[in-house]
Amino acid sequence: MNLIRFALRKPISIMVMVLGLLFFGIRAAKDIQVDILPEMNLPVVYVAHSFNGYTPQQMEGYFTKMYVNMMLFTNGIKSIETKNTQGLTLMKVNFYEGTEMGEAIAQLTALSNRSQVFLPHGAPPPFIIRFDASSQPVGQLVFRSETKTNNQLQDIANFTARPFLIAIPGLTTAPPFGGSPRTIEINIDPNKLRVHQLSPEQIVEIISRQNITSPSGNVYIDDINYLTPTNNTLKTVEEFGDIPLFKGQVDNVYLRDVATVKDGADITAGYA
Repeated sequence: MNLIRFALRKPISIMVMVLGLLFFGIRAAKDIQVDILPEMNLPVVYVAHSFNGYTPQQMEGYFTKMYVNMMLFTNGIKSIETKNTQGLTLMKVNFYEGTEMGEAIAQLTALSNRSQVFLPHGAPPPFIIRFDASSQPVGQLVFRSETKTNNQLQDIANFTARPFLIAIPGLTTAPPFGGSPRTIEINIDPNKLRVHQLSPEQIVEIISRQNITSPSGNVYIDDINYLTPTNNTLKTVEEFGDIPLFKGQVDNVYLRDVATVKDGADITAGYA
């Protein structure tokens, strides 16, 4: 009752208050950011490094310890949690509240590149991912076909669909999973290798030498400078069988004489 009496006694003040609330309410509604998954600016970064063939103990000794020692140079780190599995080390780097995460990720990236010197030979660069609610997936795109193989669907998803989706503003796409990458299978016959006195290591070395692309220099003719690259890349699967195997003064032996070549897929490690 007191509120009603006050409103009746001060109608102009109540009217000004209502108009003020209406004005600032409309202005706030226009400025407020609305998102299904808003940016929460969580001070957490994940670092994942895979290297097939290593046990969890080896991943911890050769990868985790090296990374932890390097990451301690980053400003604002609160704690580092690690987990090692077969061929994978996963590190959760927690920062203090208020840390500039863009600068923190840049420092982690620079230090991880520096750590490559101390890692085993052939180790690929790590994945550095910032954890945030806005980076969680909001949908899945499934590819299914009755005529194409699993590795063909993998290529379509990776080289056709992903570039198309990247063009959408604010959208990022993860690499496809569940498929098998295309792989050229070369199955060597051990008996034929022994007949020709060859080893599997020699076959691998010969294939590497016969399938390369490298710059070889320039050729100057009059006033024209011609680029002369060396392109020895094999274009078809059948050309692998025509690779010559040099073994001295005897007649040449080709790869098809000691092995079978097949256009296949990598070993299946998972399904989607």
